[in-house]
Amino acid sequence: MTSGTGDEAPASTGFVSLTTDYGLADGFVAACHGVIARIAPAVRVLDVTHLVPPGDVRRGAAVLAQTVPHLPIGVHVAVVDPGVGTARRGLALAAPGGFLVGPDNGLLLDAADALGGVTAVVELTSPEWLAPRVSATFHGRDVFAPVAARLAAGARLAGAGPAVDPATLVRLPEPVVEQRPDGFTAEVLTVDHFGNVQLAAPAALLAPLPARVRVSPAGDRAAIEAVHGRTFGDAPVGALVAHADSADLVALSVNGGRAADLLAVRPGTLLRVDRSAGAGAAPVPPA
Repeated sequence: MTSGTGDEAPASTGFVSLTTDYGLADGFVAACHGVIARIAPAVRVLDVTHLVPPGDVRRGAAVLAQTVPHLPIGVHVAVVDPGVGTARRGLALAAPGGFLVGPDNGLLLDAADALGGVTAVVELTSPEWLAPRVSATFHGRDVFAPVAARLAAGARLAGAGPAVDPATLVRLPEPVVEQRPDGFTAEVLTVDHFGNVQLAAPAALLAPLPARVRVSPAGDRAAIEAVHGRTFGDAPVGALVAHADSADLVALSVNGGRAADLLAVRPGTLLRVDRSAGAGAAPVPPA
């Protein structure tokens, strides 16, 4: 990674995405839209989600990283910021695939990697880029939205503030993934709206396992048999299926149900996935 502020990223396409934990019951999202529209009315804004669980930085980071590769080149704002108003830094990062704007709490870095890696970072301190009065509790409106609008309109990253050494950025702890001869143990990375359980394990760890596997929740709970399939319908209705998801990670789903409820897990829980005692040796053939 470098910390220069020259040709930091491809030219912006006048596009901003917003990912937050603001919810939809208040005016927070509309205020961010309004700030962007007042500064750069021609910029397009897409809402990724505003339903990240409050303060869940890891969930926000996962949603952002798994979404930005499919969006237009532009500026991606993410605000899941329990440290707002403290000494944590506000940042704008450049990558070959676009810019990322948000707090220095680990939220942005997986997405930056997905966009080709960090090429430059600045701390957002230039007063002329920010709201005239910056609230201590609403940096999404007063810091991140105005910076994003200016970048999307073609302003240079260097104008937003001083360069930052990328090595000093806060990173989230690496999730647990441990491969074993008969399977693997992995941390639950996210649980989506449908109750699908996404593990931190790459799909390659599941691929060699047979057509039936055993999923063991933490604690004294009994293991649950699962079909090793390609999609939800490969298991009978109400049954568990282990599969590669759209992010090429291992996921556990229930056909017509919620795997998170069946397994009684949440992000951070460790799950063990092994070949079933009664399963043959043949893995699921590739699609």
